[in-house]
Amino acid sequence: MLINTARFVISNSSVRKCPAESRHEYAFIGRSNVGKSSLINMLTGRKGLAMTSATPGKTMLINHFLVNDSWYIVDLPGYGYARRSKDDRDRLEGIIKGYILNRVQMTNLFVLIDSRHEPQRIDMEFMEWLGENGIPFSIVFTKLDKQSATAGQAKIATYLERMLETWEELPPVFRTSSETGLGREEILDYIEQMNKLPLQTI
Repeated sequence: MLINTARFVISNSSVRKCPAESRHEYAFIGRSNVGKSSLINMLTGRKGLAMTSATPGKTMLINHFLVNDSWYIVDLPGYGYARRSKDDRDRLEGIIKGYILNRVQMTNLFVLIDSRHEPQRIDMEFMEWLGENGIPFSIVFTKLDKQSATAGQAKIATYLERMLETWEELPPVFRTSSETGLGREEILDYIEQMNKLPLQTI
């Protein structure tokens, strides 16, 4: 898929305020500092589209980006940022779950996982919650450039083996690097195929 245009449309704190359009939406979520903004910028080829920050946990809103004037990338707040107050964490959880459970336009949720780390309980529990609620999602392993190819593949294999202890089958898996562009074509091809399906059949 060629990306001709990508532009920011709106930020808001409630699914009720999201664009009232029947367009496919692909949401991205992960723990703070997983490289979400960098991945969105890499996919769209727009370096400053999603704002990156040296301070983890800056995304506090639902951010919509219209791609090729036909479908949306949605940047969701990160989860599991321990330095936030309980009130902030509860509010962000409400924003995240409100969107995921109620946004019928969300065709797929991309869950980002830092490939350098062992399986984290918070990620595993979040994906189990997605499964329990029948949410379509994919796993995106990020930052493959931060380690050797052998180490990265071994870490991912271990992660997936752990998941298979409780999952009958795995969701689609993508391996990425925002620095090298690894995984860009695979994710965009996947989105292109999903875009061909009517929203109500997904």
